[in-house]
Amino acid sequence: MKLKICGMKYPENILEVGALLPDYMGFIFWGNSARYFNGTIPELIKTIKKVGVFVNQSQEEILEKVAQYNLQAVQLHGNESVEFLSELKKQLPNKIEIIKVFSADNDFDFESIKPFESVCDYFLFDTKGKLPGGNGTTFDWTILKKYKSDKPFFLSGGIGMNELKAIEEISKTNLPIYAVDINSKFEIEPGLKNKNLFSNFKRKFDVANF
Repeated sequence: MKLKICGMKYPENILEVGALLPDYMGFIFWGNSARYFNGTIPELIKTIKKVGVFVNQSQEEILEKVAQYNLQAVQLHGNESVEFLSELKKQLPNKIEIIKVFSADNDFDFESIKPFESVCDYFLFDTKGKLPGGNGTTFDWTILKKYKSDKPFFLSGGIGMNELKAIEEISKTNLPIYAVDINSKFEIEPGLKNKNLFSNFKRKFDVANF
């Protein structure tokens, strides 16, 4: 299972966290976010995939950020359509991963996301809340029993140290969980991560070898 840390903002902190070797590091390019990123990404270890997070933004803006920051993945947190993703996929350079986010609650209809399977590489399930992401709360993971697709997905939404046991339990299922996505539970302030807390989490995550 891979590990993604999202909402990075400050160069020195990016390097501190990068030294701990997450698999993915997310940068939010949505202007309304407290974690909005418009700085310079320092040189990272090549194994870390840089992810640009977007919310209902134009293809032009997404492509511009991919080129500017040499992104390896784009994460779409808005109401982007299948058609939008299909066209974006054609425009993006090869090997750029597309992650489509869905906000999950007990009423979520997993059938509704089937059309997206062919136009993205991964799904990401996050907690339904006031913001497109970073709400700091978990959703009821038992609803994922209704997930019948083979499309691998990121598990997100208020994941912190206290969720390690729950991650271990859900990893024993047949669900195609590709990665865990963490953010707000590891923050000193929006965009600034507690490297010691993250280090502790990652050490236990790696030892568990989900």
